[in-house]
Amino acid sequence: MISESPPFWWEKPDWRALALTPFAAIYGAAATWRMDNAAPKAVAAPVMCIGNFTVGGAGKTPTAIALAQAARALGRQPGFVSRGHGGILDRARLVYAAHDGPAIVGDEALLLAAVAPTAVGVDRHAAAETLIAAGCDFVIMDDGFQSRRLAWDFALVVVDAAHGLGNGMVLPAGPMRAPLGVQARHADALLVVGEGDAAALAIRACARAAKPLRAARLATRDAGRFAGRRCLAFSGIGHPRKFFDALAAAGADIVRERSFPDHHMFSEDDCRELKAESEALVAIPVTTARTMSASPMAGPRRGSWPR
Repeated sequence: MISESPPFWWEKPDWRALALTPFAAIYGAAATWRMDNAAPKAVAAPVMCIGNFTVGGAGKTPTAIALAQAARALGRQPGFVSRGHGGILDRARLVYAAHDGPAIVGDEALLLAAVAPTAVGVDRHAAAETLIAAGCDFVIMDDGFQSRRLAWDFALVVVDAAHGLGNGMVLPAGPMRAPLGVQARHADALLVVGEGDAAALAIRACARAAKPLRAARLATRDAGRFAGRRCLAFSGIGHPRKFFDALAAAGADIVRERSFPDHHMFSEDDCRELKAESEALVAIPVTTARTMSASPMAGPRRGSWPR
C-alpha cells in the first residue's frame, strides 16, 4: 500500500533497502516455499485468480469487475472471492451490501458485491464453495495469488504501468510479495494497466517465463461532469495519484489534493474537516467509489457501482 509503505520502496535501492536485505532473503525463501509447495483445493467451477506481484494497489479490483461483466455477457453467473480488509473473521460468508459495512467486510468487498455475489472469509476455498452453493458457475478470486489456498484455472497478474514493482526487492526491503522470478513462473499471463514504463521489469520477467502480455487502461465514465469544476480531491486507495490524474484529465480544476492511507476508514471528524475545507475553497469534494466511512453522515452508497 503505497500511501502506508516506506517511500524508499518506490525509489532506487539505497542503504535502507540494502540493510534489510537479510530479512528480505528470509521472507523471500519462505514465500517461495509456500508458493512452490502449496496444495490448493479445487472446486466444481472454473476459478480465475486476479493477483499482483507487490503490496498495494495495481488495479486488481477494477480488473475483476470488468472480467465479471464480460463473463455475464457470455452467459456465465460470476461471483467474487475476497479475503476482505475489514474485521471479517468468518471462515466464509456472503456479503449483503444492504447492511454489511466496510468495517465488517472491507471496502473492496462492497464494490464487488454491487456487481455480483461476493463471498469473503479467512478460507478462500470455503468462500468459493459458498458462491457455488449460491448459484455461481464462475469464480473470480480478487487477490490470493501468493497464498495458493484455492486452486485456480488461470492466474492473471496485474501491474500498474506508472508504479511498476518499486525497487524490485522483497519485503521488507521492498514491496515484492515474493521473488519476481518465482511469481512469474506461477502466473499464466501479465496485464499491464495504464500508461508508463515502470512495468518493464515485470514484462521482462514474464517474457523470460514465456507468459503472454496484455494491456488495459482505466477510463473515467461521464467525465464531462467534472470539466471546469473546482474540486477538492481526496482518496484512500493504494495509489491516490492515479485518481488525481484521472480527475484532472477529465477537465476538473483540482484546488486541493488529500491523500489518506489505503483502506482508510473515514471518521466523522475526517468528514467534517473535508466538508469545511471544501466549503472554504468553494469546491466540491470528489473521491473514489472505494472510499469508505465509519460515519453515518457519509456512509458508502451501496450498489452505486455502474453496471
